[in-house]
Amino acid sequence: MNANVLPRTIAEYLEQLRAALKNADPALVQDALYDAEDYLRAELAAQPEKSEAEVIASVAGSYGAPEEVAEIYRDTEVKVTRALRTPPPPPRTSWWGRFFGVAADPRTYGALFYMLLALATGIFYSTWVMVGASLSTSLLVLIVGIPLLLLFLMSVRLLSLVEGRIVETLLGERMPRRPLYTQRDKSWLKRLGELFTDFRTWTTMLYFLLMLPLGTAYFSVAVALLSTALACILSPLSLLGSHLFGFWYDDDNLLATMPWLVVLTPLFGIALLFATLHLARAIGKFHGWLAKHLLVRDPVV
Repeated sequence: MNANVLPRTIAEYLEQLRAALKNADPALVQDALYDAEDYLRAELAAQPEKSEAEVIASVAGSYGAPEEVAEIYRDTEVKVTRALRTPPPPPRTSWWGRFFGVAADPRTYGALFYMLLALATGIFYSTWVMVGASLSTSLLVLIVGIPLLLLFLMSVRLLSLVEGRIVETLLGERMPRRPLYTQRDKSWLKRLGELFTDFRTWTTMLYFLLMLPLGTAYFSVAVALLSTALACILSPLSLLGSHLFGFWYDDDNLLATMPWLVVLTPLFGIALLFATLHLARAIGKFHGWLAKHLLVRDPVV
């Protein structure tokens, strides 16, 4: 399709917008397509006396041609990203600076909080998928099973949007802010059929099932490492009579019998704490990548 020819239908407009956003972030493309169709259909409903081609021609000057809208979205994305992104910490060249500088990165704490939250969300997501899939498929022999299955698949899409907002907020990975784009001039039967044929429907359910083992692992690692680091840092308090910290063997505090541990143990705890922050940052990047590839469909074909 010639991009210089003004589209005459909403489907043609969206196809040109899709082509103009080629190589853009898939989440951005999904948002742009959803917004454009929503706006165009609202204008079409507000002007029932005009044809689809006339409405598109009339809004081309206000909303913009597909190429213009694509450029606006690209520019807006850059500006919003710059505005929302926290200023990066100053670059550090030394090994010590890079190791301890992770504490100045806000994304570190977002990733750490996500690791602690992932157990709860993982239990919920996996339970929802397992119960919903088993219940809806088992009832397919009854007439109620079909609408129940459709509701379940639509709920999976809704939960993927919710999870995407959590991932973007805590991990910094750009995720869709609008529902998945579906061309609304298609028949209801065809649109419902896309729930089954859309590859992302099944990868989303895979993601939710993976969240149970991943969430358990994230939570366990975070709690184990943070509690160990904190116990090591506070271990000298055991010399003041506290039994909550320290290293005990046969009712003997090893820090009292081996004084050199009084210095080495807190130092080890501090090193372990910062190593945990680095691990949390790495897990945050990995999970953002995983969520992007399993939850977001690339609308550009």
